[in-house]
Amino acid sequence: MTHSQHPPLIIILGPTASGKTKLAIALAELYKGEIISADSRQVYRGMDIGTGKDLIEYGKTPYHLIDIINPDQEYNLYQFSRDFKHCYTGISQRATLPFLVGGTGMYLDAVLSRYNLTIAKTSENARNLYANKPESELISHLYKLKPELHNTTDTNDRSRLIQAISIAEAEKAHAETITWPNFKPFIMGININKKRCQARITQRLKDRIEEGMIEEVVKLKNNDIGWETLENFGLEYRYIAQYLQGSLNYNDMFQKLNSAIHRFAKKQDKWFRKIENKGHDIHWLEADDQLQVNAVKQLDIFMSQYKSISK
Repeated sequence: MTHSQHPPLIIILGPTASGKTKLAIALAELYKGEIISADSRQVYRGMDIGTGKDLIEYGKTPYHLIDIINPDQEYNLYQFSRDFKHCYTGISQRATLPFLVGGTGMYLDAVLSRYNLTIAKTSENARNLYANKPESELISHLYKLKPELHNTTDTNDRSRLIQAISIAEAEKAHAETITWPNFKPFIMGININKKRCQARITQRLKDRIEEGMIEEVVKLKNNDIGWETLENFGLEYRYIAQYLQGSLNYNDMFQKLNSAIHRFAKKQDKWFRKIENKGHDIHWLEADDQLQVNAVKQLDIFMSQYKSISK
């Protein structure tokens, strides 16, 4: 199947607080598109302020993979890949333009690099779940999942052992192989000055706390989401959970969380460079007053060329 039989996939990426969601919504409105979220935490219901969903900004723009499961359920890379395929197929059938938007580097890379099932089966939640279990218990669990196991090399290394368990559990659940749609991607990245990004992160954190982010974590806890689960969600949920448990005072919580989000932005940038190093062209746009104007220019050029080739 050729690219011309599918709509192109417009990808907008950038570090946290760079303004990618706002840009994506503006472009989706202009090009009559739909947004697919590539955010590993926005899938969870009730985690709104801490993940920056800002759903009111979407207006009438259709969006996908936001608020699809409860926080006590696991969501991993394999599930995202499967759900992305389903969303893209539906958007394609509606003859609208799909925008993949988010800052979870592994999710973006999975789509662009067409991760195979083995890679997609591993998940951060699974690694967290098994991280503190004794190795003997992990080996026993693997043999229960795969009694016919012959390749014992997986039991000699803890990380390989955890990955083998993740894969075996997915196979036991009859996971299907992901067959990726044959789309042509066009990637736009938001380049933001380091100091400006740090200032935005700090200000946004203050705003979110005023909007009720601490109260949001309290509500999640009152809805039977355990402290360990909350801490495993990282960033806002980890440090606020520690504050609520009394292990951090307010000032320490704020400073540690602020620093953690800054480090997270650096990790995101490393993912984007990794994606580039794999040969995926990213058209970088400066996060200034002309961001939307320049994005429209780039996208217009791409769409014109794409339609010409597709004829």
